[in-house]
Formats: sequence, C-alpha cells, structure tokens
Amino acid sequence: MPMQAHEIETLLRESFPNATIQVGGDDGVHMSALVIDESFRGKNRVQQQRAVYAALKGAMDGPAGDLHALALTTKAPE
Repeated sequence: MPMQAHEIETLLRESFPNATIQVGGDDGVHMSALVIDESFRGKNRVQQQRAVYAALKGAMDGPAGDLHALALTTKAPE
C-alpha cells in the first residue's frame, strides 16, 4: 500500500521531533523529503540518511516496501 506524505512525516517526526521536515510527492510511491535537524551536526551525509531510513521503520525494505523511492536531502540547521 503506497504511503502518503503525512504518513512519512509522522514516522520522521517520531525520531526527529524538532526537525524541519518537508515531504513531497503525489503518487505515494516516489516521494521526496527534506529533513533539517540538529542531530545531523557533525555527521556525514551517509550517517544522516541512515538515521532517516531507520526512522521510516522498514517502509523502504525490499520489493514489498510501501515506499519505493525517496529523494532525500538532510542537513544540520545553519
């Protein structure tokens, strides 16, 4: 079952409650997300993105995942 933007934001908000989060996309399968959070400070891009994927709790795991593609931008606040 495809995921809607608000469902993705809800999952991300559980792990990043104070983050700036913007989720886009309208087909429920190919989505984009911008996550800006202080917890990313000092972490490289791979570490940041792994944290976001972990927050999605398996929604992108394998061919049966609800979310097929997520264009992801992560960074610490300026």
